Amino acid sequence: MTSEIVTEGGRQDRRLRFRILGPLTMAHGADSVVLPPSKPTILLAALLLNANKVVTVEALWQAIWNDERPAAARAALQTCVLRLRQLFTKYGISNSAIETVPGGYRMVADARTLDLVHFRELVRHAAEAHEPAARLDLLDEALALWHDAPLANVPSDVLRTGVLPGLVEERLRTIERATDIRLACGQVGAALPGLWRVSREHPGHEGISKRLAESLYRTGRQADALAEIRRIRSYLRTELGVDPGTAVEQLEIAILRGEGPGQPPAGPRTPVRADSRYGVEPFPTTSRFTGRADVSAAILAALDPDRGPGTAIVVTGPPGIGKTAVAVHVARLAQRRGAGTPSLLRATDPDGLPRAAGQIAADLHARRARVPTGGPQRAVIVLDDVREIQQIPADLLCCVPDRSVIVTSRMSLAGLVVRSGAQVHRLDVLDQEESVALLGSLLGADRADAEPAALRALATACGHFPLALRIAGARLLTRPKMQVSDVVAWLAPDRIDRLALPDDPQMSVVQRFRGWLDRLDPALVDAFVRLGSAAPPVFTAADGAAALRTTAADAEPLLDQLVDANLLEEGSGHYTMHELLRVFARGCARPVS
Repeated sequence: MTSEIVTEGGRQDRRLRFRILGPLTMAHGADSVVLPPSKPTILLAALLLNANKVVTVEALWQAIWNDERPAAARAALQTCVLRLRQLFTKYGISNSAIETVPGGYRMVADARTLDLVHFRELVRHAAEAHEPAARLDLLDEALALWHDAPLANVPSDVLRTGVLPGLVEERLRTIERATDIRLACGQVGAALPGLWRVSREHPGHEGISKRLAESLYRTGRQADALAEIRRIRSYLRTELGVDPGTAVEQLEIAILRGEGPGQPPAGPRTPVRADSRYGVEPFPTTSRFTGRADVSAAILAALDPDRGPGTAIVVTGPPGIGKTAVAVHVARLAQRRGAGTPSLLRATDPDGLPRAAGQIAADLHARRARVPTGGPQRAVIVLDDVREIQQIPADLLCCVPDRSVIVTSRMSLAGLVVRSGAQVHRLDVLDQEESVALLGSLLGADRADAEPAALRALATACGHFPLALRIAGARLLTRPKMQVSDVVAWLAPDRIDRLALPDDPQMSVVQRFRGWLDRLDPALVDAFVRLGSAAPPVFTAADGAAALRTTAADAEPLLDQLVDANLLEEGSGHYTMHELLRVFARGCARPVS
């Protein structure tokens, strides 16, 4: 099922890929096409759903024609096979893509060519993984392969009623496993949005509703948890005439008594760390990652071990722009390409104070002592939230073969380019399509497609900041009866303060921005507020000096420091400030006189 395209650098293998965990889609290189509803599409779906197995002629007849097969059914089936083979040939794929075998046909596929095989392979690897974080990340990657309306363009009642329910159940079991890991690790808040969505997509699924109720209870929302239990009980009695199982009943009793379902119902727990103070944390997982394809690919390419010894990469940008998410995402991608288990080292304590290079070096040595022998040795280390170059241990950046380092920072850290030849990736806000895609991945296609204009308006209101988009999406998920347009209208009078979640202080745009300003020199903060309040959206150095009420010579170092702190963006002869940062600056209590 492969074809090869000769490039200047040699022969590059390009495979025909299929997606069936959504509308049946065929992709070849950069080309992708959703197949039209047709009998050849049904044939292809039947073969892919049974990849690497012989599908009998009888089963294919039934899938395509049900009980209304034509008189010359064998010839009609052969015509469908011929049309598929002609389509494959159009993309340079040989006729052997569909194998004719005694009694029927077979299509060979692997994780690189079919998302269903990839999904099941990831679920299997998750079951074999030893670390909860690794299991959860693999399950999340598997679930990300699913899209809305599987088989929507496959007009076969046999496949939709006989095969699709089993596929959906596979997905729901995987969601349950991922949720159980999140609850066990104390990531209750992270479990809620997805559970809300899936419980409404499958209102009669008792296991999902039970986990949603437990998550609500653990976040202190006892009334909402009991309401969810009442909802599932009413649904099961009305639709199926049965009561919930004992697990739901026991959870309800525990909630009414104020007991913990397996553990106290306090808020999310702090993960256990290797070091008693801070140390090397269990490597985090990311929720469904959206966007940043270009920068992720560039960083992943730089991590390629064929490029030589260890690599240093800086991911920089303002608070809430998604630096850590990108670093974690790429580190996990590198692991799935054969690298060792990645590690996360924090460069800042929970109280906001920077950690010394010696402390970070001790964490690094602790991490290396735990690397098992015999496995992949080269791994990615994410050093998160660095404030200054002096925090980075010298041996962390040495060109050694067993590691590459991704440093995230709100500062530009341009000195690392000179000292270590580091690559620098400065993150900007998402573009319109990425923002809408992120909101859509959070809300689900049905809800997103119902209000496309409002979704774009919400992306704009969030300034295309990933943090703001996720906050808005979480608000909608926890208020399933609210429309997207309602949130847009609600944000309009005071979006900078309202982009926050009441149960998580870290999920607040204002708090993230204010926390960053608290780390900076007061003179720099004053300059930021003055520029945000008085300078135009796009301004020159002379405009900046006027807003700062100083000379051009005195304004230049302030502007340069603000750029370095990711509070300004410098272009060719001009400066800009991200929209949300400008709104925040105007609303700061610090007076501008």
